[in-house]
Parts: sequence; structure tokens; C-alpha cells
Amino acid sequence: QVQLVESGGGLVQPGGSLRLSCAASGSIFSINPMGWYRQAPGKQRDMVASITSGGNTNYADSVKGRFTISRDNAKNTVYLQMNSLKPEDTAVYYCNAYILRMSSSSYTAYWGQGTQVTVSS
Repeated sequence: QVQLVESGGGLVQPGGSLRLSCAASGSIFSINPMGWYRQAPGKQRDMVASITSGGNTNYADSVKGRFTISRDNAKNTVYLQMNSLKPEDTAVYYCNAYILRMSSSSYTAYWGQGTQVTVSS
């Protein structure tokens, strides 16, 4: 089986920083895009940032210049460094990855369990 485990969420004051991590494990043959989504109460789940295995990145306009996504392919891990946090960043953050399993011939989307990020004074 394959699973994604997230860590790093918590409570932080406006202007503070947090670093989220998401590690994929299991019978993995290949992972290409990995990314972070977030969902606030009463709102849809939106993409925050994504990164390919080659390091190409995309960011939501609301986080450009403040968040940085990176990955360690050897560890099957993706990170999200969040700086200058605002109350509007408060949400549950979900890790996402498209994974080709050893026994499969097609990629499947996997999701982490979600980690709460709360920005408040």
C-alpha cells in the first residue's frame, strides 16, 4: 500500500513561519507531480503549490513571494515553507501526489490526512 503522512502544522501569529512536510511510502515505482492544497471551512479545496520531479513549480497568486515548495526525490518527500503568514492562510493543508505503484501500469492520485494551520493573534 501507499500512504502520505503530513507534519508541521500548528498555531502561529501573523507574520510568522511554518514548514510543512509530506512523506510518501510504500511500493512506489515513480512519483511525478507533488503539491499542497488547502481548504478553509465553507470553502472549496484549492491548490497552493505544486512541483514536478524536475523541480518546475507553480504557486497560487495568493501565496507567491511568501511560500516556497521543494522536494527531496530520494526521500519521496515534499515540503512547503510558509513565511509572512496571514490569517487568510488558515486552513487544513493536504499533501497530494500522483504515484505509479510497482504493480500498476497507471498513475493514481493520493492524498495526505491533512494538517491544520491556524494563523491568529
